[in-house]
Amino acid sequence: MTREEKAAVISDLTSQLADNTNIYLADISGLDATTTSNLRRACFKANIKLAIVKNTLLAKAMEASDKDFGELPEILKGNTSLMFSETGNGPAKLIKEFRKKSDKPLLKGAFIEEAIYVGDEQLDALVSIKSKEEVIGDIIALLQSPAKNVISGLKSGGGKLAGILKTLSEKGE
Repeated sequence: MTREEKAAVISDLTSQLADNTNIYLADISGLDATTTSNLRRACFKANIKLAIVKNTLLAKAMEASDKDFGELPEILKGNTSLMFSETGNGPAKLIKEFRKKSDKPLLKGAFIEEAIYVGDEQLDALVSIKSKEEVIGDIIALLQSPAKNVISGLKSGGGKLAGILKTLSEKGE
């Protein structure tokens, strides 16, 4: 690979790092061709972009990026694959699901909305992260709950009042 080609790859990686807020670093070494193909297919279905990168080029791209990747450049050893996703927990769920059949991929680290996670033991924490849409849905449900209680109370109160009035009117006859 020539210097110009390396510079182009670093530039491309830097722009991808800048464009994505959810970045996962995983180790998929040791997977056979069929399993790797299945992983790529699962990533495509989940709208996750999977790319295999050279550690030195990725480290230089992280260095050139405006984002602070903290300890992530230090864990770039061995084979590294990048996963980009719209949702913060998408790749974590995919890795956890894929691991039911295989012992790989291993999570090296993740950069989620400026938070840094290092190590495979962080996988469960990353799976439990809620997406922006899920958090908005929870907030809306919480805001609707008191209004629903008031409305149901008024409806049931009106029914009771009508029942009492009906009973009183029937007694009067």
